[in-house]
Amino acid sequence: MASSQLPGIIQGGMGVGISSWSLAKAVSKHERCLGVVSGTVLDTVFVRRLQLGDPNGHIERALGQFPNHEVAQRIYKKYFISGGKALRDPFKAIPMWSLNPSIELQQLAVVANFVEVWLAKEGHEGPVGINYLEKVQMPNLASIYGAMLAGVDYILMGAGIPFEIPNALDGFVQHRKWHLKISVINASGNDSRRIEFDPVGIIGQSQGVLKRPLFLAIISSEILAKAMIKRATGEIDGFVIENHTAGGHNAPPRGQVSLNEKGEPIYSKRDEIDLEGIKKLNLPFWLAGSYAGRFQEALSQGAIGIQVGTPFAFCEESGLSPELKRQVLESIYAGSAQVHTDSKASSTGFPFKVLLLKGTMSDSDVYEKRHRKCDLGYLRILFKRENGQIGYRCPSEPVGVFCSKLGDYQDAEGRKCLCNALLANIGLAQARGGCIEKPLITSGSNLSFVHDLLHCLPKGNFNYTVSQVIERIRMRPEE
Repeated sequence: MASSQLPGIIQGGMGVGISSWSLAKAVSKHERCLGVVSGTVLDTVFVRRLQLGDPNGHIERALGQFPNHEVAQRIYKKYFISGGKALRDPFKAIPMWSLNPSIELQQLAVVANFVEVWLAKEGHEGPVGINYLEKVQMPNLASIYGAMLAGVDYILMGAGIPFEIPNALDGFVQHRKWHLKISVINASGNDSRRIEFDPVGIIGQSQGVLKRPLFLAIISSEILAKAMIKRATGEIDGFVIENHTAGGHNAPPRGQVSLNEKGEPIYSKRDEIDLEGIKKLNLPFWLAGSYAGRFQEALSQGAIGIQVGTPFAFCEESGLSPELKRQVLESIYAGSAQVHTDSKASSTGFPFKVLLLKGTMSDSDVYEKRHRKCDLGYLRILFKRENGQIGYRCPSEPVGVFCSKLGDYQDAEGRKCLCNALLANIGLAQARGGCIEKPLITSGSNLSFVHDLLHCLPKGNFNYTVSQVIERIRMRPEE
């Protein structure tokens, strides 16, 4: 594809439901902009939205377009609650993913991803992408196929090195059965485990071939870009080069990790991106991590454009709950907002950016009061037991339980349940035993773009839109 047809601005696929279909749609309506929905935990997001009554009937409308009407209606009837559940009632849970997921769970993942992408693409001609985490491996094949059924234009994936995904896209074009290697701790090199997805067996026969979306790998260095080109099993269409100031998960520092006085990982010159090396790979790339105010600079460095997260995360159209959004924006406006790179928060082991906000899981008092529980399991790790059987564990589950599964106590210390907290960010917090799960906000470390944008609004107005973000990104410095 010619560079003039590629997006200059990619809206980052953020959190769980922050990059909602409504945000992606608003971005994609702008020229040379790519709206991206978050595919992370989307099956749970989907069923919880249904249990809130599907306000405005968006999900029901999208389900009417799903190729297998019987499957779509069965899922709708199972989870939909007319008028929505009561606040203190718990959400009905779905099974945790495993190496042998049920047909129903796989169908749910396909349908949920179809609906999110279909809604994001409805009513306009702009391209839409979907973002996945390589670390959340087990739902990915079913999720990607669902997005492709809805005609998704781009697949983006980070938080790991997705060597096998490009080839899976090629297979799904023809509705072929596919499998994905799953990481297992303590397993020998020749003892791999795979999860299989059979489109026809799960959803039924579909007519015609699907469009293959472009695949963009989200990486942090030239070394990883070269590894992807060398080892990926299918075509890579470009890279999003993300530095450690970006929100969400960050790549760990290269070499021996050391922490500063705040407990944050220290990055050095070794972690700086070799753009000259990237350019020699002759693939399109976008720069990410504090580039919202540096669009022209990125273009001058050879990039097709930039990926932007934080300014979109707090705009009117994002999925972040209005109460949290207001609280965050007031602190940014006042210059008091602080972002901490937490080396312990995420069960993935990757550093995770946390916005320090009272009443959220970044507050030590809130964190200490929560009873540790892993009841969603998206970040569970597979490990091989001494008897050869496969077990599942999560560093954020009760410490004793984790250690009983051959886990190291130090790996569990300070871990936060991102699955539950990120759902709470978008108004889908689980109610359990009279308590409601608390949120945890992530953000890029550089908040100056949002700060300056807020100070351009009428005093006391903390509400801005996608259009205002894009307009400000495209302003030249002299303007």
